[in-house]
Amino acid sequence: MLGRQEDKLCGIFSAVAALSFVCFVQSSSTGSTGMSLAKTTVDKLLKGYDIRLRPDFGGPPVIVGMSINIASIDSISEVNMDYTITMYFQQSWRDKRLAYGELNLNLTLDNRVADQLWLPDTYFLNDKKSFLHGVTVKNRMIRLHPDGTVLYGLRITTTAACMMDLRRYPLDEQNCTLEIESYGYTTDDIVFFWQGGDNAVTGVDKLELPQFSIVDIRLVSREVRFTTGSYPRLSLSFRIKRNIGYFILQTYMPSILITILSWVSFWINYDASAARVALGVTTVLTMTTINTHLRETLPKIPYVKAIDVYLMGCFVFVFLALLEYAFVNYVFFGRGPAQQKKLSERLNKSNNERARYEEKRLREQDSISTPYQTNTFRSYTQRRNLYLEEQRKVGVHVFRNHISCRPGPHHKVR
Repeated sequence: MLGRQEDKLCGIFSAVAALSFVCFVQSSSTGSTGMSLAKTTVDKLLKGYDIRLRPDFGGPPVIVGMSINIASIDSISEVNMDYTITMYFQQSWRDKRLAYGELNLNLTLDNRVADQLWLPDTYFLNDKKSFLHGVTVKNRMIRLHPDGTVLYGLRITTTAACMMDLRRYPLDEQNCTLEIESYGYTTDDIVFFWQGGDNAVTGVDKLELPQFSIVDIRLVSREVRFTTGSYPRLSLSFRIKRNIGYFILQTYMPSILITILSWVSFWINYDASAARVALGVTTVLTMTTINTHLRETLPKIPYVKAIDVYLMGCFVFVFLALLEYAFVNYVFFGRGPAQQKKLSERLNKSNNERARYEEKRLREQDSISTPYQTNTFRSYTQRRNLYLEEQRKVGVHVFRNHISCRPGPHHKVR
């Protein structure tokens, strides 16, 4: 009884093992057959393929659909008037020479196969510098569909020009575009369109810019005419608005506080010349530094910006606060010492003239009245000294009376 059960179990295990081996052999043969079939298909497609001729050469134009997935907008520069964007750029078109029916699968090939296929001569019109990412391999994709549709994808970082109007800076809005155009093929050979319509550009809602907010995106498709013919052009337009928060903290608030600080000199005693002058000069230099720092972050443009008007107004208030002290000090306190000096000079001059006249008169009297030279000289010298002493006393008395009659700084002048 036990021997029969063991024979049955051994038979079952043998049947299962045989079935597993048969399935493994069939799957291996199927996998090797599929790989060899794909290899044969690719070799067949590339054999005799001429990349020098576009699809349907001599017939209707090639219709190329484009879509963009924006990874990031790295920087927007007002000095260079450009912006840097990293994106996944896809192009798709149909090439009947690459259609196949042996496989009902899409063929995603190595990126080096793209060098053996015809590709649209697409370029960015307002590009300054661009590069294709190459870590760890070139970031490009080529995918073939059974009906001959080719999908070509790239990961690109490009710096594109963006002409800005900074008259309302920093309360401005800018319009930056990315222009895509065919370099050599005219509209008779190639046509561009946004694949997916308004949804052709994705990834915008995930972008975060430090100084800007994306307000709107607009897609445009048109033809442009040159002397060499008409060319297709696609335009991706960004409407961006500058955030004011950075400028409130870095420019507006400091300039407001510096302007208010310059008014503190009105409450400082007029006798503290060093404190008032130092405060006025410091505030003027601080406003100059703020203005200079702001200009370094902007291009040398010929027109006046909104922030220039604001900073110039603050600078004028600060400068007038410094000028006010100099003006008041000159008008109310600078004229008194000057007048005193002029009065003393006039008194000294009049005294000198009187002394010379009296000396001359005394000499004439002495030369007539006394025959003795020594006694005459003594008499003349004594009289001259007495006269000068009297004149000095008279002059000092007049000068003091004049000073005492002038109102002091604490007297009210009516």
